[in-house]
Amino acid sequence: MAIAAIVALIVVVLRQRRGATAAAPPLPRDPFDVADSASGDPRRLRAGDMVEFLGERMFVRGSLRLKEGGFTWDEHFLDALNEDGSGRRWISVEEDPDLEVVMWTPYDGPELSPTARELTVEGVTYRRDEHGVANYTSEGTTGVGTTGRVEYADYSGPGGKGLAFERYLDGDGQGTWEASLGERIPNGTLTIYPGSDA
Repeated sequence: MAIAAIVALIVVVLRQRRGATAAAPPLPRDPFDVADSASGDPRRLRAGDMVEFLGERMFVRGSLRLKEGGFTWDEHFLDALNEDGSGRRWISVEEDPDLEVVMWTPYDGPELSPTARELTVEGVTYRRDEHGVANYTSEGTTGVGTTGRVEYADYSGPGGKGLAFERYLDGDGQGTWEASLGERIPNGTLTIYPGSDA
């Protein structure tokens, strides 16, 4: 009788151990999350990395980390190292709620400012959808101070196009507007090569 009770106890303990070691079912995952992408995660970009887009390779020379209220986003200064400086651009990375990556090229046309709700530039009509002031910290080479404030106005156009204005504010809250034209980068088309100290 005592032997039967001991055997029953051993069987119960073994079953409990087997149940405890059984793998838990995997948690649900976002099928559009780029974290596991072979091309790299744009949310981890930093100075020293290299990116490739449409066959062009550019180096990340510096990054701005921006914050407005509880919302954060990053902007990275890219340089293809062309002798004429034509390869200099910015790439913005934000989640709102989906990941949005946009390549920005400085606008080099007639002077623009974000005074109207709608602007037409190079035949494309853009509508203002955001305006605010954010705090930033700078890493690497960005052309601005290590910390400060930036006013921005963002306009959206058709087909993932964008028009952005930024002005870095001095102590008197003044600055000069700089305009850029943007193109949304589809997931999987940007390849990231981490820097050597990553």
